[in-house]
Amino acid sequence: MTARPALLWFRDDLRLSDNPALRAAIERGPLICLYILDTSPDRRPLGGAARWWLSRSLTALSEAIAAKGGELLILRGDPAELLPRVARETGAGYVAWNRRYDKAAIELDKSLKATLIDSSIEVESFNANLLNEPWQVTTKADGPFKVFTPYWRAVRERGEPSAPLPKPRQLSKARLPAALRQQALAVSDLALEPTAPDWAGGLREAWTPGEDGARQRLNAFVGEAIAGYREGRDRPDKPSTSRLSPHLRFGEISPRQIWHATTAALAAGDTPGSAGDVEKFFSEIGWREFSYHLLFHNPGLASVNYDRRFDAMSWEKDETGLKAWQKGLTGYPIVDAGLRELWQTGWMHNRVRMITASFLIKHLLTDWRAGETWFWDTLVDADPANNPASWQWVAGSGADAAPYFRVFNPVTQGEKFDPKGVYVRRFIPELARLDDKFIHRPWEAPAGELNKAGIVLGQDYPKPIIALDFGRQRALDAFAALRSE
Repeated sequence: MTARPALLWFRDDLRLSDNPALRAAIERGPLICLYILDTSPDRRPLGGAARWWLSRSLTALSEAIAAKGGELLILRGDPAELLPRVARETGAGYVAWNRRYDKAAIELDKSLKATLIDSSIEVESFNANLLNEPWQVTTKADGPFKVFTPYWRAVRERGEPSAPLPKPRQLSKARLPAALRQQALAVSDLALEPTAPDWAGGLREAWTPGEDGARQRLNAFVGEAIAGYREGRDRPDKPSTSRLSPHLRFGEISPRQIWHATTAALAAGDTPGSAGDVEKFFSEIGWREFSYHLLFHNPGLASVNYDRRFDAMSWEKDETGLKAWQKGLTGYPIVDAGLRELWQTGWMHNRVRMITASFLIKHLLTDWRAGETWFWDTLVDADPANNPASWQWVAGSGADAAPYFRVFNPVTQGEKFDPKGVYVRRFIPELARLDDKFIHRPWEAPAGELNKAGIVLGQDYPKPIIALDFGRQRALDAFAALRSE
């Protein structure tokens, strides 16, 4: 260990366990832990829900670092200017961070490495948040994959991921110069949480951000909810999903940790899940990996059609329909329940994400980018790879995309995956007293049934904003015309 400090730059890796950059920095010198709220114009600003999560996650990280004897320095600004300045003012001889994979982050990292090296500072970056780097898994022709199944098969052929790193026992804190300490911010100074109005009450009830919260969520899932996951994951009326996505998004837990904890529990008989449940769960982790593979090789994934034929698509400019969709007022209960779950909790069940996305894109013929943007602002797990990759998949413009003629029927989807209307009633209380037979098609309920349930359609709950048959045929015609050009 040298006398010069080692600078660790936290980003989307807000944890102490299985953090390779942290381990490397600990071995180099007394530690400076740094987080920079990036306000540079090159970064896509976080949405409101993700900002709330970041606030809570940073608080948890700061407390965890302090408990180990360290300190988290928080700054706000452009990392291209701030990181070299902190390294220079602290006399750091080594800088480490864990990689990100969007274009702006990659270009920033390259520039920072060159700047630091020119200042005779050693710098290293690491993979902390993926099982494999996006460039490590290639086709036989040494190119990127475009279809998930062969991609995932290639990943599985690489064998088990490496074991996660343990949490450090203690952190040696480097002294901060007085001038730099005066610039240090508290998490509250970042103003990440809403105040007027405070709309985050549902988020606070639903989530425990931070590394400890991630571990608790994983243990609860592996210990109970994973049972029947292979089939149950499509049921929004049941607690059958892991709900680990926001913890992964902010790096409070790594896919390696999830993988090995689940595998160990299965081998020891400490989980009610079957081998089939575990394999299906791992394939969902695989979709996240595939999304980052796509993002790395297609930097414009959030704004540019992967299939450029879709550039000629004639989207409707239906602002009224988009607003109704955003507010959960389309008149289709499974769609509206999903959008209201999103607004209340910052999360939406994955099956319902597909249904709501299909309704917006196909039935309302609205550009997928409008939906991706709404999810980016309202999801606590708004992910730079997973979010656009999944929206493009539903739209038919993405890699391994759903066929253009696949149009999810929100009524039959609701009846199949929420047969008793438990999910709908949870988020649309105005329909709570409606009979199961009509819970997913209230416009077909006789007047007596509606009266008994205390519902006046168009007043207590909206009538459908579009006829499903009309919307479906309009979409099929538009998509078919696009593909025939």
